[in-house]
Amino acid sequence: MAPLLLLLLLLPVQLLLAVANAVPDSCTKATCACQDIHYPFWLNSSAPDCGYAGIGLLCEDNSTLILPFKSHRYIVSSIDYKTHTVLVSDADIADEYAAGCPRLHVNLTIDTVWLRLAPSASNITFLYSCKRNITLSSAVELSGCQPQQQDGNRSYVLRDGGITGAEAYEFECEEVVVAPVLDVHKKAVVGAPGGPPPENGSFREVLQGGFELNYDTHNHQCDRCEGSGGWCGYQRNETHVGGLTFTCFCEGGRTTDRCVTGSKRKTPIIAGIVAGTLSLLFLCLVILKFFSASKDGLLPFKSKDEPRVESFLQKNGNLHPKRYTYADVKRMTKSFTVKLGQGGFGAVYGGKLYDGRQVAVKMLKDTKGDGEEFMNEVASISRTSHVNVVSLLGFCIHGSKRALIYEYMPNGSLERYAFNSNMNSGNSLSWEKLFGIAIGTARGLEYLHRGCNTRIVHFDIKPHNILLDQDFCPKISDFGLAKLCLNKESAISIAGARGTIGYIAPEVYSKQFGIISSKSDVYSYGMMVLEMVGARDRNTSGNSESSSQYFPQWIYEHLDDYCISASEINGEMTELVRKMIVVSLWCIQVIPTDRPTMTRVVEMLDGSTSNLELPPKVYLS
Repeated sequence: MAPLLLLLLLLPVQLLLAVANAVPDSCTKATCACQDIHYPFWLNSSAPDCGYAGIGLLCEDNSTLILPFKSHRYIVSSIDYKTHTVLVSDADIADEYAAGCPRLHVNLTIDTVWLRLAPSASNITFLYSCKRNITLSSAVELSGCQPQQQDGNRSYVLRDGGITGAEAYEFECEEVVVAPVLDVHKKAVVGAPGGPPPENGSFREVLQGGFELNYDTHNHQCDRCEGSGGWCGYQRNETHVGGLTFTCFCEGGRTTDRCVTGSKRKTPIIAGIVAGTLSLLFLCLVILKFFSASKDGLLPFKSKDEPRVESFLQKNGNLHPKRYTYADVKRMTKSFTVKLGQGGFGAVYGGKLYDGRQVAVKMLKDTKGDGEEFMNEVASISRTSHVNVVSLLGFCIHGSKRALIYEYMPNGSLERYAFNSNMNSGNSLSWEKLFGIAIGTARGLEYLHRGCNTRIVHFDIKPHNILLDQDFCPKISDFGLAKLCLNKESAISIAGARGTIGYIAPEVYSKQFGIISSKSDVYSYGMMVLEMVGARDRNTSGNSESSSQYFPQWIYEHLDDYCISASEINGEMTELVRKMIVVSLWCIQVIPTDRPTMTRVVEMLDGSTSNLELPPKVYLS
């Protein structure tokens, strides 16, 4: 221990003297693809304190400059340091794509506070593999979008860029991608709605023209620094907002303003060396104390499952979304001032990201075991991209604290609208909206069961976990109990029953009913839709007869009378109500093999009631 302590005492002085006299060559200007790269940008091959975090650039073969966001890449065409503007284009649209469908795969997600979309940007929206024809005036059909069109589906582009969640849901498109482009280029090439439809190549030309991003910088500080012969950069400072402090690299050390020469420089350098040596000595002692306490298990914030969670995040680095610090979470929620809800998992708070987007921050309670629920949610939802599955924007892990940052759903959960006994009939949802929520949820489950690279079984489908956006488009949430499976895997092995009482499939309780599979979600879905039907009836008509016995059994015996009374003798509504009930009764069959798949459920809801037969009567209560 004595030699180690002596080394730690000598090391700060040697390091500080070396830094004080070294010129930071890694922060001098670099060049890639004929573009100068300097503060606030930096090459990933150089020191990260040469520029802002999150805007490190990649240079490929010295001919292509790349700006990486999460797992996606954008080609940098130019950087204008005077106007603080960067021109980029989606790497999916490269020169080698000389023909065919302009195919984008992800929406733009800016995951750094330093960049923002420039005012010169406008949007066009691509809708791929749509089951229904789009007749909007701004819509242009794309050709050659294979393999999406092999089943007769069509792909479109909306020139005005505008589409609501309800419209995307109505057209039944497999994927919707909003692409920012230069507004001037868009108007010149694409033209206005009503004119002759452009060719596929026109849209590719617009995409290849790219779009502009603006960046923030303390340019006046950098001007003074470079004017005095220094190099601009920054250093990490945890007490500073954003964790960064501007730094001017000088031959004699670092400063926050400008470089000085001669005798004026010697005194602050000597004082800096002394102060730095003392500070580093104190830091070394703190580190020794830290490791000693860690060895003895005296650190209260150390979570026993943190190593396993960290290992999982490292192995799946390209899958999970942005990671935030706990300080970021407190900042975006204003120290958890707006509480949106409370559940068995913990609480949900309202907040805002740096770019102004509203989010819902789910703070998990102290997790038991090995952090399985947290990892399930991050791993499951990061593999999804569907209009009926909620988007996970980020997460936080700090000791025992776990946070999940979701897109904000202004209309809350389905339970809030259809299952609150205190609500009057004026606030309950109409049959049309309930049917839209039922079929949207079915499509989301169908995607989870067979539309992902990894099949996902949710295991906790219930009204509380169906969130509604501003257009009442449903989105499946809360993947804490989900199970990831291989595509060809049918049976699932789980330890103990999981789910919510009233929605759990029989086979999850006992193997005598059959194997656990995606059909377990089908059962939960059926019970939820039946609950939607029965809850609306109780909220609007005060029907107490159906509440006095097991509702699936009662509705089976009174199906025709109920459909007519619930729809107020409206033929179209009667068909919707009957369709929801009959499909649900099929879904809650006791034996899993007797239940339909979610693909079949969607087909039945889309089809006519004349082809729907009643299933065998369910006696299990």
